[in-house]
Amino acid sequence: HLRKIGSVFNFIGMRRVIAEFLNMDLQFIRGVGPVMAERFCDVLGGRRVLDFLLHKPAYVRNREINESVANVDAGATITIPLMVKSHKSPGKTPPWVRRARATRVICVDKLGYQVAIQFFNSKYTEYWLNKLPIGQWRMVSGKIEAGKIPVMNHPEFIEEMDAADKIPDAQAIYPAGMGLTQKQFMSMRDQIFAKLANIISDEYDDARLVEFFDALRHVHFAKSSDDLLPNSTYVAKLAYCELFAHQCAIAISRRNRTTQRNKKQKRIKTRDYLTKFWDTLPYNLTNAQQRVVDEIFSDMASDTPMMRLVQGDVGSGKTIVAVISALRMAESGGQTALLAPTDTLAQQHFAKIRQMCEKLGIVVDVLTGRDKGAARREKLISIRSGRTKIIVGTHALFSDDVEYKDLGLVIVDEQHRFGVNQREALRAKGTNVDLLALSATPIPRTLSMTMYGDMDISIINEKPAGRLPIRTTKLPIFKTNELIERIKTQISNGAKVFWICPLVADENGIGVGAAIARYDMLKQIFPTAGLVHGQMPKDARDKIMAEFADDNSNMNLLVATTVIEVGIDVPRASIIVIENAEQFGLAALHQLRGRVGRGKIQSFCILLYGPNVSVDGLKRLDVLCETDDGFVIAEQDLMMRGVGELLGTRQSGWIQYHFADWREHRDLFKLAARAACDNDVDAWARDLMAVF
Repeated sequence: HLRKIGSVFNFIGMRRVIAEFLNMDLQFIRGVGPVMAERFCDVLGGRRVLDFLLHKPAYVRNREINESVANVDAGATITIPLMVKSHKSPGKTPPWVRRARATRVICVDKLGYQVAIQFFNSKYTEYWLNKLPIGQWRMVSGKIEAGKIPVMNHPEFIEEMDAADKIPDAQAIYPAGMGLTQKQFMSMRDQIFAKLANIISDEYDDARLVEFFDALRHVHFAKSSDDLLPNSTYVAKLAYCELFAHQCAIAISRRNRTTQRNKKQKRIKTRDYLTKFWDTLPYNLTNAQQRVVDEIFSDMASDTPMMRLVQGDVGSGKTIVAVISALRMAESGGQTALLAPTDTLAQQHFAKIRQMCEKLGIVVDVLTGRDKGAARREKLISIRSGRTKIIVGTHALFSDDVEYKDLGLVIVDEQHRFGVNQREALRAKGTNVDLLALSATPIPRTLSMTMYGDMDISIINEKPAGRLPIRTTKLPIFKTNELIERIKTQISNGAKVFWICPLVADENGIGVGAAIARYDMLKQIFPTAGLVHGQMPKDARDKIMAEFADDNSNMNLLVATTVIEVGIDVPRASIIVIENAEQFGLAALHQLRGRVGRGKIQSFCILLYGPNVSVDGLKRLDVLCETDDGFVIAEQDLMMRGVGELLGTRQSGWIQYHFADWREHRDLFKLAARAACDNDVDAWARDLMAVF
């Protein structure tokens, strides 16, 4: 947050007064205060004026004036002049009545049709009745509901006829949160843009940024919902500014990597681990793996720190590439830190890597939040001394008390689970450290170049020899009992089964598969079944997942939510059932499918779909049944559901755009990237970077 504040104060082209205003806390806006500012923060992701300006309205509600309620459909929002005829007090509410009785104000419109205005909060009854005095005309705006006579519950606007122009003809409606009203958003907006207009007219003469703020004003004061569509004039203009800012930041990052200050010392090979490693490896690398290894070695030999993203489909062999990179670093005496998103995945990586490296005499250790006391201190001493050459772990790897003697390489597995700050915190443990990021979430190349333009990208697009393709079929959910009978047979033959549900519990009764209910049912058929979901304590969840992964365990079926999408490797698992598969995006389904097919036996993925599945939903499932190429699937998911669905809100490493939309603004992405390359990052670009 402090870095963001600093960036605003460091605007190059902007005068200090406008930078201070954009950075001002919302609590200092008239009528807000600290409590409401915190509510705004929950919605906006910050509590500065700038955070509000970047919060785009969702749609526009029309409030054109109607002369009468005649021919107005129930559910319509109208603005109408009404004559107040009478007040009807609700009286005392009996104790057995749960909902308070309404205060009713009976009115008539200009054609004599009756309208009832209702209020349910008795605390403010006197206030509302004073705003609607009997015998007076008032301009009222709200939603009309059906009844014996038309009803308007809690009108959003009640104004005297002389002040009717306070009710907007078109009102921009913002995504809001608990405790916030659209009137509060309107008041905030009006004050901010009034102040902004004064500042710009008095202090500012840069035409490009004046145009930028003018585009923001048009979006916040949109006249129709069409003005908020991705390709509307002003949204597209703001999208381009946002993309240009991001691409300029990438250009600066790339340029800074090659500066003299960021040069790294070339390492001298003092040991020969890789020759011995090739002799012990029981298989040959695929051509794609060898190509990526060569690219990594070239980067490591350079005097410029490596920033490389390795994308590979599920089961393509990214881990062995990472191990080979760590061995190359160990040959020069340097240390490697491998960052994993979960304890379970860290332990699995550690077990595999130690088995490979102990024959070579390389010390490998694992460090997670579970390590306490003397055991942790012993590991820290070994890392600090340089004895431990490969350290596998979770966020614990960049804790304050972890010191490395010569950290030369950071490997980030499932990198989309980590934000940029987390990756940089680990890199900061060394000097000009090489970074190798691994991603099993296939991303279309055009998108990955946009999101990771400051990184070089390698793709492993081959599967190791001998891997059988997973047979994927879709099945209506009413055939679940038949499916269970088939699973019984497979389990009796030694198979292990994942059963995935989209929800932990169906609390709202929407009829979508819930893990707890499915577990209770399957437990009666498979007594040793296990259950994991995101609401369980992490230690309990990791323990059950580890038990399921153990070949000697009797647990042969695991009911789970998407918590198992990353972080568990069970070679004996050969069946995965995904309930209500239409609820997931293609990329998520492909990741879940990758939990099986890791051994040498034929594996199966069954996609159960519900009775209300849409045509598009079935089309997505068909794509998964027809191909196991993750890059093809990702491209289809991008086209069908958009970048937000492909990347997901949990993936903190991704940029969350305010105005840009990948599907609608693909040409703008290209233009922004080209402009950033041609631009010497002038004041205009730096101002935009500070904003976005």
